[in-house]
Amino acid sequence: MRILILLFLFTATSFAQTKLEDIKTFTLKNGMKIIILEDHSIPNANMYLFWRVGSRNEYPGITGISHFFEHMMFNGAKKYGPKVFDQVMEFNGGANNAYTTENVTVYTDWFPSNALKTIFDLESDRIQNLNFNDKLVESERGVILSERSTGLENSNFEFLNQPLLGVAMTAHPYHWPVIGYESDIKNWSKKDLQNYFKTYYAPNNCVAVISGDVRPEEVRHLAEKYFEPIPPQDPPRKIHTVEPEQLGEKRLTVYKAVSTPNVMVAYHVPQTGSEDFYALDLLNSILSEGKSSRLYNALVDKKQLATEVFTYTPQAFDPFLMFIYAVASNDIKAEALEEAIYSELDKISKEGVTDSELQKAKNQKLMEFYHSMETINGKANSIGTYELFFGDYAKLFSAPDDYNKVTNEDIKRAASKYFRPTNRTVGFLQPEKENK
Repeated sequence: MRILILLFLFTATSFAQTKLEDIKTFTLKNGMKIIILEDHSIPNANMYLFWRVGSRNEYPGITGISHFFEHMMFNGAKKYGPKVFDQVMEFNGGANNAYTTENVTVYTDWFPSNALKTIFDLESDRIQNLNFNDKLVESERGVILSERSTGLENSNFEFLNQPLLGVAMTAHPYHWPVIGYESDIKNWSKKDLQNYFKTYYAPNNCVAVISGDVRPEEVRHLAEKYFEPIPPQDPPRKIHTVEPEQLGEKRLTVYKAVSTPNVMVAYHVPQTGSEDFYALDLLNSILSEGKSSRLYNALVDKKQLATEVFTYTPQAFDPFLMFIYAVASNDIKAEALEEAIYSELDKISKEGVTDSELQKAKNQKLMEFYHSMETINGKANSIGTYELFFGDYAKLFSAPDDYNKVTNEDIKRAASKYFRPTNRTVGFLQPEKENK
């Protein structure tokens, strides 16, 4: 009841402060879409640049190249040279970050609103004039190789996830890891990099979201001055490969110096924003969000078969995977943990979930949703995410109702539809001694 009351208060206050009509948008002559949310609650602003490029746009031979630009974009351009981007940003009181996924590469700038002009200048310089100096390229190539190696060494999830992707996805570019294959990273040519940058870092392949203490007319003036002169390019080639339906269970085992087995099960699911999206997203929460969730309660708390369990469904433009990942307790075999996972999934497929479980998941989802809308940073990220993954930022404002409409029957139907043996890939990460 307390949560419900809190939700009501959030609904009545925080979310109500941001309305669909508060968002202004326009498109520059070069095709770049600009979305603006005016919010004068604090004297700060942010700029999110959502580039429609990720590892799904690569092909064998250049895997990992999208992630490379996440690094290179901070290595200097014509006006703001090496290391200067961060220095100017920090001198103006700002900070920045970036991330790359299978689908998008996103750059984020947070700054006092009086630095807005400088941020436009910084971004336009690196979009137009990125420095492909050989020394910088080779230096960053080394950094990425090290990051790849360290990630595999330190993350058992990554160690198992990368080969599992290659087994579960046979045709679609989601087949390879975002960071790319080692041999490809070592062999990208300068021409590969320049061609890729020219194709995907074109303004017509970008959505910019600016939120905070700004005036739409000022943003339009600066966007036309700094971004509009950047020439558009031909639209990138569309990804037309459709992953074929999986017709039987797939399995793999890898070995590493781990103390207990790790188990990963991946089921094919539709893309973000699909008809089943909201039911699957709530199902994801029911399975592993919090200590009273189905899998945590059964596997970690009651049966003590696992020390850790979580589920994960990446945002995706195309049909992808829902992952279930668990780490076995001492003396627990991978097979026993795997069967225990299926036992819980089967219960949901046959019996559904309780009303309280479903309501709790809806409450959790709405709390996360409203929490993200409390800050200018969260608002910009949410607006951009809905624009790209749901096709229209306006769908952000119907999301609370869309989650609320999901019924227990929808959860049961989604579980039985996707948690089928023929639709899954199972990966074991076993201790090295098991391989001797």
